[in-house]
Amino acid sequence: MPHLIAISGPSGSGKTTWISQFLKDQATPQYYVSPGLGEISVDLARVGYRFPWVQVVPEAQLKAVLADLPEQATVYLEWGFHLDLGSPFLAELPWERVAVLPPDLAESDWHRWSDRIVTGNPVAAPANGYLPEVWCTPLNGQVFDPPSLEALLLEVSGGAYGQVGRMKGIFELPDGRAFHVDFVEGLPGMAYTELAIPRWRSGRPDRVSGMEVVGYGLEQEAIAQTLLDSTLSDAALAQYQQHYQSLHPSEEAISA
Repeated sequence: MPHLIAISGPSGSGKTTWISQFLKDQATPQYYVSPGLGEISVDLARVGYRFPWVQVVPEAQLKAVLADLPEQATVYLEWGFHLDLGSPFLAELPWERVAVLPPDLAESDWHRWSDRIVTGNPVAAPANGYLPEVWCTPLNGQVFDPPSLEALLLEVSGGAYGQVGRMKGIFELPDGRAFHVDFVEGLPGMAYTELAIPRWRSGRPDRVSGMEVVGYGLEQEAIAQTLLDSTLSDAALAQYQQHYQSLHPSEEAISA
């Protein structure tokens, strides 16, 4: 019968990283689900880009997919910190429950909920049920001016728009590359990872990108406006793309 695994823990504890080590296996059907943000999920997009053989399940299709799984399937359900551990949905099916927790966290609802505990990143867990906000936005089709994007990411992670514990996103650049950016408060630096997907060198990218920020007192409108100010106009994007096409005329690229 299918193996169902639900994974939860604080923001930034390493849930997706823990899951990703198993998604490399292509021997049996694998499914990845990350409900709670609708279709706007950086993790759904990144898993889809990194592991194209994994079936990434949109939230709207979740129940239908679970009702018709192959016998050898494994389903990884990433249950965000902001979702109710007592949800009836989790009780309906025989999930193996894994909590990815900071090493110094001795007691929590995750301890009582889980069948197994995995030691994750040394992040701060929400105190006394005081959960941080989650702000997210799709960025499909937007291409960023690199210096402006860099400044924005440093401002957001540095607390210019509220106390940020986690920030991640997928951003398109004018040379056709797309990057995954990951910041976790308490861990060193900010991780930039180029996605192994074709370079988009003509027109606006027709693929998923987006940004998520977790924190307290977030100035959401200011973040959104600064994001918008960091994007390229059609004319500027066309000029960049013409430049890169002339530099790499034989390089494989895709277009809208």
